[in-house]
Amino acid sequence: MALSPPAGAAITCSDLTFQWPDGTSVVDGLSLTIGRGRNGLVGANGTGKSTLLRLAAGLLTPTSGSVTVSGTLAYLPQDITLATDLRVDAALGIAERRAALRAIESGDASEEHFTALGDDWDVEERAAATLGSLGLGGIGLDRTVGELSGGETVLLRLAALLLERPDVLLLDEPTNNLDVYARRRLYDAVDGWRSGTLVVVSHDRELLERVDRIAELRSGAVTWYGGGWSAYQEALAVQQEAAERSLRAADADVRRQKRELAETHIKLARRQKEGRKAQAQGGMPKILMGARKRAAQESAGKLRGVHEERLEEARERREEAAEAARTDAEIRVDLPDTAVPANRTVLRIDGLTPRFGAAIEGEVEVRGPERVALVGRNGSGKTTLLRTLVGDLAPVEGEARTFVPTRFLPQRLDVLDDELSVAENAHLRAPGVPANHVRAQLARFLFTGARADRPAGSLSGGERFRAALAATLLAAPAPQLLMLDEPTNNLDVSSVRQLTGALASYRGALVVASHDLPFLEEIGVTRWLLMDEGLRETTIEEVHELLAAPAED
Repeated sequence: MALSPPAGAAITCSDLTFQWPDGTSVVDGLSLTIGRGRNGLVGANGTGKSTLLRLAAGLLTPTSGSVTVSGTLAYLPQDITLATDLRVDAALGIAERRAALRAIESGDASEEHFTALGDDWDVEERAAATLGSLGLGGIGLDRTVGELSGGETVLLRLAALLLERPDVLLLDEPTNNLDVYARRRLYDAVDGWRSGTLVVVSHDRELLERVDRIAELRSGAVTWYGGGWSAYQEALAVQQEAAERSLRAADADVRRQKRELAETHIKLARRQKEGRKAQAQGGMPKILMGARKRAAQESAGKLRGVHEERLEEARERREEAAEAARTDAEIRVDLPDTAVPANRTVLRIDGLTPRFGAAIEGEVEVRGPERVALVGRNGSGKTTLLRTLVGDLAPVEGEARTFVPTRFLPQRLDVLDDELSVAENAHLRAPGVPANHVRAQLARFLFTGARADRPAGSLSGGERFRAALAATLLAAPAPQLLMLDEPTNNLDVSSVRQLTGALASYRGALVVASHDLPFLEEIGVTRWLLMDEGLRETTIEEVHELLAAPAED
């Protein structure tokens, strides 16, 4: 159920408005209070979640209104870049204190060393403990960032923030690009958060399950829900059922008011006809006839006005009910040409050694409409393997062959030409298909009318994903083997649901590299391949065990 805002405000937004220099409004008149504990912040792409975190972190200046933070604040952005030659202790922000400690231990009693160290005599022990809790205990403080994987870099930055002991910690999509192992470490860190205020913007349902409450940003307002993701979904289901009942009742009321207004018009027309007939027959003084006519017109006007007013009120109630009912449109895909016979070989890998990652010994085949999940640690070579399979990269040795039309949707969604419209991008990949057919298919991806004519470069993140998916699936010939690389990264929950629905109706073979286990299970994966010193068959149960296993240093 919806809650009041949490007590003990740590972040307070008062009539907060933010616009980009071109006038685009992201947050408009928002009032929000975030209190102590673990808080999830959810909402559709473009509602302003990441912008709100950047405003709280002081990286953006409000156009009007204010945002205030009680205590110290630390912020983990979506995209983290650290210099590859930076040492781990410098990335943790303890290099100066560590050097001062070393100097004092070697007998140098200069005041500058004591000033630099302060009271942090156990800085190395604290750093080692924090790194260990995130699974980075073995990396060493003297190593460089360039020696770490992308997931380890994210966890290293998180460790630096935790070492600051902030009163408020902001995490923006922290599990993006983290493998199942690194996600487990992050989940543990959230589970272990005991003091201060944590705010997590995420589409990761397992992460959101660990928060104390969820704030939903929708239509410029915030609603609070108690509990984690499951409780939030249950509350939404109850609200949606009530909203749909109200919408049905409002629709019925509008129909009734329209019918009554039509009946009123018929009655008035009949009265006017009878009045004209009586006047034509005569027998009534003109003065009396005129008085009755004026009275009838006034009465008719009032009656018509009453029913028109009731109809307008019914329409307003219907609009309010429709706003309360969530009608997130679903992608509908109808691609009969993508069907693949059950035993047909669509992909064969034979003694393949990619340019990066472990060699794949022997032969691996994908047959018919199999749905294959490719899982493994960050840096294990999943992306390189996919790019090798589709021919973007040449292998060092061995062979990878596809036997059916194949398409690849990369992480960066760089399959679109930003200068071209959505329709032009789709038609570019299906040059022999009539333009009206392309537009009809784009409508199934929620690009109707003028929306299909928008330049790809002007699309939001969720819109760009839909456009890229459309251009990939609508290509001619229709792809019978579809490869996706981390398709749910940076997608809101609604967009993930749209992708799941699209893939549910896709009839070809799928190979999907992803760390989003709920998503992989929902799309009906039939085969699991683990990249770990090669490529081997595994099970969803084993993957879940990797997540559930106790953290190791």
